[in-house]
Amino acid sequence: MENWDEIRTAFQVARMGTVSGAAEVMGVHHATVIRHIDALEQHLGAKLFQRHARGYTPTEAGNDLLKVAKATEEQFNQMTSRIKGRGETVAGELIVTSITGVTEKLAPVLAAFQEEYPDVIIRFLTDMRLFRLEYGEAHVAIRAGAAPQEPDNVVRPFVTFKWAMYAAKSYIQRHGMPQGMADLVKHRFVGAEGVENRAPFYIWMNKHIPRDRVTFRITEPEAQQRAVMAGLGIGFLRRCDAAADDNLVEVMPAQPDWDTPLWIVTHVDLHRTLKVQAFLTHLKKAAADWHAE
Repeated sequence: MENWDEIRTAFQVARMGTVSGAAEVMGVHHATVIRHIDALEQHLGAKLFQRHARGYTPTEAGNDLLKVAKATEEQFNQMTSRIKGRGETVAGELIVTSITGVTEKLAPVLAAFQEEYPDVIIRFLTDMRLFRLEYGEAHVAIRAGAAPQEPDNVVRPFVTFKWAMYAAKSYIQRHGMPQGMADLVKHRFVGAEGVENRAPFYIWMNKHIPRDRVTFRITEPEAQQRAVMAGLGIGFLRRCDAAADDNLVEVMPAQPDWDTPLWIVTHVDLHRTLKVQAFLTHLKKAAADWHAE
C-alpha cells in the first residue's frame, strides 16, 4: 500500500494530538510528520486535521481514515502475537481466555505456571465476547457448552463439572427442607438475571421453577455461590465447590442434564508450539481433580 507510511503517521498524530508527540513515538523528525500529513491530505483531496494552537484535531474525514488505521493496527498486533507464539521457548506473552466461572480455580494454576516459567507474561482475559483465535486474540481458550465448531481450531475435552441444588443451613432452618417437586416450587431461588442464560441447570430452572420464585437474580457465578451460602435461596452449585462447605445442604442431587462440559481450544497454527504445549500439559495435570464428586 503506497500510502501506508502516511496513514501510520496520521494515526499517531491523532493519538498524540501533536506533531512533536507523533514524531517522538515514531522516532522521526517533526518535519517528516508534517510532510506525511500534507502528502496524505493532497492524495485524498480532503483535510484530515484541524490545526490549532494546542495541536491537531481530526476532521470528519480524518476520523473515517483513523478508524481504518486503528483496525489495521489491531489486526497487525494480533498477527504479531501469533507469530511470536511460534517460537520454541517458553517466554513472552501467553494469552488465556476463559469463562468467568473458573477464575478462582485457574488463578493458582496460572500462578504455578508462571513460577515454573518466569519469562512468561500471562494475559488472562474473561470478557463475555468470544475471542477469535484465528486472529491471534488468544493462545488458549477455555469454553463451556457444546464443543466449539470453528474451523482451524483444535478442540479437546477438558473437564465436566457436575452441578447439584443446594441451600444454606440457615435457609433450611427458616423455610424447611423441600419435600418433592410440588413443595420445591414454593421455595425461594437464586438464579440468573435473564432467562436467556443457556447453562444446562438454568434451562432446567426456567422450565420447572416459576419465574417469580427466583427472588435473587445474579449475573456472575461467584455471586450465585455467595448468595446461596448467605441463605438467600436455593441454587445450583458445582459439587466440587459445595463439598468443602459444611454450611450447605444438598436439596437435589446432581443430574446428568445439569453437567457443564469445558473444552480447551487452540488454533492449529499455535497448538504445537512449545509455549502452548507446556501450558496445556500443566493445565491438564493441575485440573485433574476439578470434577471430583
